[in-house]
Amino acid sequence: MNTAAQLEIRNLQILLRYGYGLIPIAAGADKFLNLLTDWSGYVPSGVAGMLPFAPATFMMVVGVIEIVAGILVLARPQIGAYVVSAWLTLIALVLLLGGSHLDVAVRDLVMALGAYALARLSGITRGSARTA
Repeated sequence: MNTAAQLEIRNLQILLRYGYGLIPIAAGADKFLNLLTDWSGYVPSGVAGMLPFAPATFMMVVGVIEIVAGILVLARPQIGAYVVSAWLTLIALVLLLGGSHLDVAVRDLVMALGAYALARLSGITRGSARTA
């Protein structure tokens, strides 16, 4: 592959890495602040009824997971992006099964595809860096 294409791939990978790293950290932090929305409203009533604590507390746990996942993407993009992809897919499935926030579920599935692409891209570029 020529140098210009390699540079473009690297730039796209960096863009995705920071996007899928920083945005989960920001969204996770907001689970404590509720500036963007009231996150407890995203917990389906069936799930909320099974929790041993308030939905707001559950969303704080979710926030910690998202912060850790974002940090993992920044530190180890291949592994972290697979984690974020799986996490977004899980969130989408919960929302779809709950029958609410379907627009968010669809958006999360699309973002999960992007995170998966980042993981694959990171594995390819990491492998080619070893052989070069």
